[in-house]
Amino acid sequence: MAVVEKGRICVTGAGGFLASWVVDLLLSKDYFVHGTVRDSDDEKYAHLKKLEKADEKLKLFKAELLDYTSLQSAIAGCSGVFHIASPVPSNIVPNPDVEVISPAVDGTLNVLKACVEANVKRVVYVSSAAALAMNPMWSKDQVLDESCWSDQEYCRKTMNWYCLSKTKAETEAFEFAKQTGIDLVSVCPTMVWGPVLQQHRVNASSLALVKLLNEGSESRENQVRNVVDVRDVAQALLLVYEKAEAEGRYICTSHVVEEQVVVEKLKSLYPNYNYPKKYVESERKLTMTSEKLQKLGWTFKPLEETLVDSVESYKKAKIVD
Repeated sequence: MAVVEKGRICVTGAGGFLASWVVDLLLSKDYFVHGTVRDSDDEKYAHLKKLEKADEKLKLFKAELLDYTSLQSAIAGCSGVFHIASPVPSNIVPNPDVEVISPAVDGTLNVLKACVEANVKRVVYVSSAAALAMNPMWSKDQVLDESCWSDQEYCRKTMNWYCLSKTKAETEAFEFAKQTGIDLVSVCPTMVWGPVLQQHRVNASSLALVKLLNEGSESRENQVRNVVDVRDVAQALLLVYEKAEAEGRYICTSHVVEEQVVVEKLKSLYPNYNYPKKYVESERKLTMTSEKLQKLGWTFKPLEETLVDSVESYKKAKIVD
């Protein structure tokens, strides 16, 4: 009897922190994966080729978000697309519209146009909690849900370019989906921690945890962290792809925890790192709910498991001692 092909899924930005775990999960579920990368011969993507089943089920495509033709090649023949690639700026951005906004917004629209052309059945777009939280209207103790959006003018005024890029890209993606009828679902993760698969660079959210281990700040604000495990985000993306009833936006978060509590947990497990010395109370306590995603059947790992697996992977990758 012929083996039924499970289908092909294109994952944009396949070499990144989250996308690497998504590729790994899809391969383990017997999907064929088209992964877009900037240069398939670059050593920084070697970890993808070592994933189980990569030999027979993973094909890497050299593609850029602003190069439509390269995206067409990667998406052709796919029944699903997970659009994960997006620029995360450093602190100083001389030209935000060119460096951050355009790749996020125009890049997302390019992906969606290629999906329409390829008759893709469903697109899962990875947005961010940054597209919900940046709004002066939210009260200090408000619990945000999927109806909440960041204020684009406020993002621009406060120079929160990442928040602006994700808000604008997600808004325009849903507008495009409405006009074309393409089936689009978005997932908005909060702070994503967990073990790293890639060895050559530390992504922005992992860096926040590395700094807690290494920097030994004299004093830090005791902010509320909405944390989720990278492997649980990957599971969320597959869930909203496979569940026919999934629609609209989904916040993806597991643990609402003060940073000081995270540090105390880490200290009890790994006492020898250079932790912050003191915490001062924070005014900002915004939290989010992933109730909608949990109703779809999503579950998540305990925080301690995420912290231990993160630190152990940083040690293995020589990110920390």
